[in-house]
Amino acid sequence: MSTKNKPIVQEKSSERVAKFLEKNALHKKDFAEMIGVTLSYVYNLIDNTIPFSTRSTTLERIATVMDIEPEVFEEYKIPQEPLLIDESVEMFKNAMKKKKMSVVNFLKSFPRKKRLEMVDILRGALPVPIDYKELELIAQVLDINKDEIYAIWEKRVRQVLETGGMNTYANAALVNSMFDCAKKFVNLK
Repeated sequence: MSTKNKPIVQEKSSERVAKFLEKNALHKKDFAEMIGVTLSYVYNLIDNTIPFSTRSTTLERIATVMDIEPEVFEEYKIPQEPLLIDESVEMFKNAMKKKKMSVVNFLKSFPRKKRLEMVDILRGALPVPIDYKELELIAQVLDINKDEIYAIWEKRVRQVLETGGMNTYANAALVNSMFDCAKKFVNLK
């Protein structure tokens, strides 16, 4: 009796997403908000009413929420736009792992209107926020201490100043005075 080897059939992208939503009890509406699409688009994507997305931004957002690499999707083509590799984002991801927090639970910790932005930060398409209150919220969710989140904020502000044309070395006294004042304001001094 001969046994035929069954060919390995790659799971369809739409099935993979549907299983993820079910496994994580994630409502399609929440998922749609997290990836920046309409609810009807998610329904159509899962029901195979439309072809699965080939747009790299959408696929990267889906992959980020699912905590997988976008290359898992056969539809994914490596984008031409460079992604930001930010050590602060890596720190956030490590803090999530340390807390055994899924990306979905991390995203659900934020107001609905902030979730898409957080997905784009995690996937490297947006820089870490410059708004200290937003960084404090991330720190609160991930149990990151005040000193570490302040260091991230200061580094980000320096980047913005330098990108805006300020020579932070030539203006070191002014910049250091500004950051000393900021440390007092957030109770680090």
